[in-house]
Amino acid sequence: MTGGGDSRAGQVASDTGASNPSAPPAAGLSAVKAAAVLAASGPNALPEAPQHRLRLFADKLWGPVPWLLESAIVLELVLGNWVQAGIIAVLVTVDALLSFREEGGAQAALALLRKRLLVETRVLRDGHWRELPSTQLVVGDVIHLRQGDLVPADAQLLEGTIELDQSTLTGESRPVSAGPGGAAFSGSVVVRGEASACVNATGQRTRFGRTAELVSSSQAPGRLEQLIMGFVKALLLLDVGLVAVVLVDGALRHLSWTALLPFAVILIVAAVPVALPTTFTLASALGSRELASHGVLVTRLAAIEEAASMEVLCSDKTGTITQNRLALANLHPYGVSEEYLLQVAASASDEATQDPLDLAILTSMKERGLTPLGTRIDSTPFDPATKRADATLQLPSGPLRTLKGAPHVLAGLCGTSVPASLEEDVEKLAGTGARVLGVAAGPPAGPSSLLGLLAFGDPLRPDSAQLVGDLRRLGIRVVMVTGDGAATAQAIAEAAGIGSRVGSAEALREPGARALAPDDLCDVYAEVLPEDKLRLVSLLQETGTVVGMTGDGVNDAPALRKAEVGVAVANATDVAMAAASMVLTSPGLENIVSGVEVSRRIHERMLTYTLNKIVKTLQVSLFLSLGLVLFGTFATTPLLVVLLLLANNFATMSLATDRVRTPASPERWTVRALVLASIGLAFPILLFSFALWYAGKLLLGLDVPALQSLTFVWLVASAQATIYSVRDRRHFWSSLPSAWLGASSVLDLVIVALLASNGWLMAPIGPAALGVGIGAAVLFLILVDVLKTRIFHLAGLLVSRLPTPLQRSEVTA
Repeated sequence: MTGGGDSRAGQVASDTGASNPSAPPAAGLSAVKAAAVLAASGPNALPEAPQHRLRLFADKLWGPVPWLLESAIVLELVLGNWVQAGIIAVLVTVDALLSFREEGGAQAALALLRKRLLVETRVLRDGHWRELPSTQLVVGDVIHLRQGDLVPADAQLLEGTIELDQSTLTGESRPVSAGPGGAAFSGSVVVRGEASACVNATGQRTRFGRTAELVSSSQAPGRLEQLIMGFVKALLLLDVGLVAVVLVDGALRHLSWTALLPFAVILIVAAVPVALPTTFTLASALGSRELASHGVLVTRLAAIEEAASMEVLCSDKTGTITQNRLALANLHPYGVSEEYLLQVAASASDEATQDPLDLAILTSMKERGLTPLGTRIDSTPFDPATKRADATLQLPSGPLRTLKGAPHVLAGLCGTSVPASLEEDVEKLAGTGARVLGVAAGPPAGPSSLLGLLAFGDPLRPDSAQLVGDLRRLGIRVVMVTGDGAATAQAIAEAAGIGSRVGSAEALREPGARALAPDDLCDVYAEVLPEDKLRLVSLLQETGTVVGMTGDGVNDAPALRKAEVGVAVANATDVAMAAASMVLTSPGLENIVSGVEVSRRIHERMLTYTLNKIVKTLQVSLFLSLGLVLFGTFATTPLLVVLLLLANNFATMSLATDRVRTPASPERWTVRALVLASIGLAFPILLFSFALWYAGKLLLGLDVPALQSLTFVWLVASAQATIYSVRDRRHFWSSLPSAWLGASSVLDLVIVALLASNGWLMAPIGPAALGVGIGAAVLFLILVDVLKTRIFHLAGLLVSRLPTPLQRSEVTA
């Protein structure tokens, strides 16, 4: 059984044409008059302050990573190393330009989001209620406000009583009550009640400005980016320790400080994640664009990372599992005619609310050619807390109080007049998956009588079962949460393939309820209030579970905000969209599946970036510092280390476009796994580095400058080998790289070969030495590929990552 609490405001519906028992005293404007006023006063919106593009670009040069590189530029200039300073400057500028360009694309996606999230408002035009974008409101328009709405403009209430949350405007958290003659200011939220109002100020003339500012565009770093920065800080500390060793050793060897100091600076710069900001911006921007093409608008880029780790998705029913196309399927009267039962139900319904249940009742009454019972003199809209709506009619025989709501709630108000078969009748109707409402009537001061039941059909979406199965194959547990009764919820959940275990919301409300792991969950939670959703998210997060939550109403906003992946479903209220991190643009779960797949691919690319960065930093830092101690000379020059950073930078950034396989289970990294895997890969490449130095010296007879050139060629080539080794957890030839990654690798090797063979910026080396440097990288790639799977397995990176035979339908992008 149900109290109708799952219905949504903001549902765009065609004009039913049914008479409105509670039409406001004002008739509203005509479309012609409204168009004229709109042309004269402008849209109901505030102009956005343009951001200067030069300032936006300058922001890319401000931050911890740019500061360190800019300091290195200044030091190189002071020491007279113009070429090295110029190369670092090019590195910083190119990264800033690419990040600036991609962030511009992200801002364009955000503009699309804002356009999509324009507030829809119920407006009385030409004598009929319809929904229009709030930007088209003008002074004199009559609008209808209900629970869950953002007030779209300053307005004076005509009738009805509402409570307004003005905390986003004034900082005062206590709701403010407003009745006829009272004011409702733009940007406040209706938390209870319904009312009609007349617009008296729009756009810049409103007291608080436009409601679209509630949509947060702040992009705080996600946990993935914070994790990588944590590794970088640890690597920098390691480098500082190695620099201390180098400086002490150099002092003991009486090496020149003018040679030691640039080398020490470059050694630290080598550990800096130069490409990290650009790579994250590029990966997130490309991901948000791809998600937008799949009908998922991202309001917080960090949610893309969180979706990759999502283990549980708590989904509502209406419009997500079902079609949200309610129609009155059955009337079950008790001692009255079906027509009278429908007329009483219609008296407690209102077209202005655009509530699907109310519209279904009014449409059915119109189809039967029925007229209202009388004139409505008072009404109380549906309240999820009381699970009922009521109205008072003036009939020739006297006033009549009518009620509609949850059958068990009305039964408690009707006393002994409740039929003995009520519970059986409700269970029978709900067992078909129908939503059931009770209807009662009686004198205002006396007991009411239960007149019958209404059953509303909301068919299952044709793709629901398949999409639930797709989410399960991705390792995500789907749980349905709904305000419907247990029988209705169980029938829908079974039909969708979610399961049949029904949990009670009461268990979530118990003080001291224990934390929940995914395996502890029931398949469906029935008779859930919005605060129960928040409690469910909290209990799951206490066990470290990454939670996704779908919602549509104003009371869902806390749960949407608290969940790592808050998803506002299609046609959600404006407050829900503002609180969510992702907004679906079409009904159903299909877009969520796409969102998870895209997020996991981005996560996979950033895993490759992280492993590559740690391995290369360990190799370069240890080889160069220990090489000075063992060889008594620099293994390569500071200038060549800067060239190495430049060469590696473009290949690293191109990882954001790489083709990867969608992991078959949630992505959950651990520090231990990444460190062990990185050390396992760095150790053999470090051995190769020392072996190559001695081979060049003893077998090829190269002098120190030529050995430094050979080392440079090896470091660039081995960096490419490391990328191709870690980009796929299977054999490196199992999947082709993206065109950008492949092209950057070829270009790097060609340019390095030309520089080394011609002696540009370094001592020249012959074809034999050049072949040894590149050939050693190829040999390393082949040999480490044999050990790679074992290393990953021992480190724990392959635990729950390799797909089972039933999960081989992976998506490649």
